[in-house]
Amino acid sequence: MPAEYTYDYAIVRVVPRVDRGEQINVGVILSCADADFLDARIEVDEALLRAIDPGIDIAAVRANLDVIPAVCRGGPEAGPIGMLPTRGRFRWLVAPRSTIIQPSAVHTGRTSDPAACLTSLMTRIVRR
Repeated sequence: MPAEYTYDYAIVRVVPRVDRGEQINVGVILSCADADFLDARIEVDEALLRAIDPGIDIAAVRANLDVIPAVCRGGPEAGPIGMLPTRGRFRWLVAPRSTIIQPSAVHTGRTSDPAACLTSLMTRIVRR
C-alpha cells in the first residue's frame, strides 16, 4: 500500500474588478512537503473573464499567472523567490493579496499521489 502524505493547496482566482469582488477559479497550487512536491496548474476561461470585465487585459493576466508554475519549479528563472526552499516558495505563492490574482485560504488533505491529487482538484474546482 502506498504511503499517504499530508498536502496543502490553495485555489488561484482572478478577480477582474477587485472593487466588485467577483472571482473566477483559474488554478490550484499544491504542496506536499513529505513527497518534495510543489506544483500548480492554471487554466484560464477567457470568455468567462470577459463576461465579468469586457476590458480585462488577458495577456497581462496570463503573464502574471505564468509566474506561479515558474515559482513552483524554482531556480534562477523564477527570480529571487525561486531560490527559496520549497515551503518558502509555497508560502510566498499563497500569501494573501489584494490584486487581480489572489490565492484562496490554504486547505489540507491526504493523498498517496500528489500529482494525481492536483489533477483531481483542477477537475473539481476549476474546470466547468
